[in-house]
Amino acid sequence: MIIIGVDFHPEFQQIALVDKDTGEFQEKRLGHRDEAEKFYRGLAAAGQKVRVGMEASGHARWFERLLAELQIELWIGDAAEIRTKRVRKQKTDRQDARLILQLLLEDRFPQIWVPSWENRDLRQLLWHRHRMVQARTRIMNQLQAVALNEGLRCKKRLWREHGREQLESFRLAPWASRRRRDLLELLDRLNPTIAELSQAIEQEVEKCPEARRLMTYPGVGPLTALAFVLIIGDAAEIRTKRVRKQKTDRQDAQLILKLMLEDRFPQIWVPSWENRDLRQLLWHRHRMVQARTRIMNRCKR
Repeated sequence: MIIIGVDFHPEFQQIALVDKDTGEFQEKRLGHRDEAEKFYRGLAAAGQKVRVGMEASGHARWFERLLAELQIELWIGDAAEIRTKRVRKQKTDRQDARLILQLLLEDRFPQIWVPSWENRDLRQLLWHRHRMVQARTRIMNQLQAVALNEGLRCKKRLWREHGREQLESFRLAPWASRRRRDLLELLDRLNPTIAELSQAIEQEVEKCPEARRLMTYPGVGPLTALAFVLIIGDAAEIRTKRVRKQKTDRQDAQLILKLMLEDRFPQIWVPSWENRDLRQLLWHRHRMVQARTRIMNRCKR
């Protein structure tokens, strides 16, 4: 079996590898992307079992796809924890690759859970919609500024049919008029795009029972539910590779009993039921005052 420690950079990767069968050790610097692809395809063609370890970093999606295609095992580690295991202050690419290789050989590599490719693709859908909404908000803010400069203050009503007609009716200087026209065209193009992405998110939610379950809670919509499920992931598939003591319900109960017997149990103060009822009364009054303030502010407008 060949173990490879990779110090990954956008333009190249420094590797340190060892063949556990022969004990052969090599160090190489592979340029991206042709040289690296040729090297790993050669290993796969030789029929050898290979394990690659690297720190979690960006700009490596093509590399992960390549190793998955070649059926080469890839371990991605916690970069911060790997950094704590460095003994020497001096830091070079060769030393980083050697450190990752050493952790792999000594079974101390802090492997982390990596989401599936389907999960990542759905995250791209959410991220793309988020960026489109941000772009639309910036455009709408600029158009609001144009309206305010012309003495029109109607906030959300500006996006209704009558408000749009008022905005377009202003007589502006040539380049200001060009800017208004371009912004309105961009806005008209973004609205259908965002609506299409929102519909795609709703369709994905229908396929996900966990997201549908989350939507039963008040205030949770398709976007929030799907984002939560994608980020948290499947608890049954998330496995930590760090060295930790085994933790079970029985051990938790035994620990609590031990602390109580040794008079070391960290007991906290718990309010009485009367105290809790008074807190609920104060909180309810506070919310009512907030609601009244919002209604009064709307009436002033």
